[in-house]
Amino acid sequence: MNIAHHLAVIDLLCTREFPPAHGRAEHGESGPGYHIAELRTSRDFWEDDGTEREETETQYEADRDGLAERLTERWGPPGAFSLFSVFRRSMEGEAVDEPWATLSSHVPDMLLWKSPESGRWVALGVSQWDKELPFQLLGLVTDIDPP
Repeated sequence: MNIAHHLAVIDLLCTREFPPAHGRAEHGESGPGYHIAELRTSRDFWEDDGTEREETETQYEADRDGLAERLTERWGPPGAFSLFSVFRRSMEGEAVDEPWATLSSHVPDMLLWKSPESGRWVALGVSQWDKELPFQLLGLVTDIDPP
C-alpha cells in the first residue's frame, strides 16, 4: 500500500468539485455531493478455498487502519460509523441519500472524519460485494451528512 499516494488522492478529492450526475471518474465514482476513490483492489476469490480471502480481508483492514493513522494525525480520532442500519433502512424502502445507500450494501462500517479545511466528510472503508469478489479499500469524500 502506498499511503502517500492514497493521502494525495484524498486531498485532491477534498478540493475537487462534485459532478452534477453520477458516473465513473478518474479515481472511482463520483456524483452530486460525493467522490468515492477506489484506493486499492484485490484479485477475486473464485478459485480460493477461503484461506487467501481471509488473509486478504485482514490485510485490507490493516491497510485501512494504517491510512487512518495518518488521517488521525491531521484531524484527530475518527468516528466509527456502522452502515448496517443504513442498509436495513434502505432495504425497507426508506429513501437514503447517496453515496450512503449504495455504500451500505457492500461496506459494513467506515471510519469517519470531518475535514476542517474543506468542511467535507472523509471516510475509509473496506468493501466486498460478495465472498468471491475482490476487496476494495475505499476513500469517500462527501458533503452529504451521514444518515
